[in-house]
Amino acid sequence: MLTPVSELDEKPSGPRSPKGEKTRARLLAAAKVVFERSGFLDARVSDIAEEAGLSHGSFYHYFDSKEEVFREVVEAVEERLSEPLGSVILDPESSATPRERIGEAIRLHMEAYRAEAKIMGVIEMVSRYDGEVQQSRTRRLENYRTIVAGSIRQLQNHGLVDAELDPDVAAAVLGSMTSRFPEMWLVEKRVDPDFDFGVAQLVHMFTNAMGLKDPVRRRARRLRAPEPG
Repeated sequence: MLTPVSELDEKPSGPRSPKGEKTRARLLAAAKVVFERSGFLDARVSDIAEEAGLSHGSFYHYFDSKEEVFREVVEAVEERLSEPLGSVILDPESSATPRERIGEAIRLHMEAYRAEAKIMGVIEMVSRYDGEVQQSRTRRLENYRTIVAGSIRQLQNHGLVDAELDPDVAAAVLGSMTSRFPEMWLVEKRVDPDFDFGVAQLVHMFTNAMGLKDPVRRRARRLRAPEPG
């Protein structure tokens, strides 16, 4: 049953009730489904409203256009893909080695990309001609590169990464590995390795590209009771 506009009492610019937040989330989820099914150019606002079980006018209570809702879908998807950077690699509570963190983060990233492959194909296509989407993605990637470059410098300071690498250049090269390769593999199907094997190869090349070394683990000295006499 379609929900009439009169039942939606939250304005986009004002505070939203829990009901309004749920309605907006329904529209975002529906938009993602429609974009995956129809692509961006062929998707219609009426399709999104119908997928969400809402009236056509309800859409415009929350979003100004198809472009606006698409950009929010892009932000949500890319946030999911980038989440392991903070939760795994930069986790201050982790006791894992840099190699273990990188391996786990790349696996989680690739699993998320595989799950979002349909919409990522649409996002990659739209970003090639939509300046606003392209700029938003560029800003996000530049932020990631800054963070990764900082991490590389820290690893160099600890003697764990090739000291001859330029951190900024290395961060850009490594970033292309984790962005372009998934597109070629999971969207364009130019290569078709077993998933676990493909992830292992990416991790292997990523860590080797930095000349990453494992830290020397210091063994705790065992206390011995003094010998008698």
